[in-house]
Amino acid sequence: MELRARNEQLGRALASRAEIDQARGMVMALAPCSSDRAWDLLVDVSQHCNIKLRDVAAALVATTEDQTLPQPIRRELRQALRHLQATGRR
Repeated sequence: MELRARNEQLGRALASRAEIDQARGMVMALAPCSSDRAWDLLVDVSQHCNIKLRDVAAALVATTEDQTLPQPIRRELRQALRHLQATGRR
């Protein structure tokens, strides 16, 4: 039973990682910025919204399927992108 639970957990982690990588790519296209900076930006949004990183990434990726980005994430993402542009950090 423990092995099955671990396998399921690993499967969820891999799926989350793919979504996080997609969201990083989206941020890199919006900013533009490095992969590391996109990661930092997503982490900042996650922390400011008090929403897990994987959920922030899933919400961002879902916008490609005509889903609306939740207001707290949209607000923090907009602010983080503005800050990134203002500081010129790439």
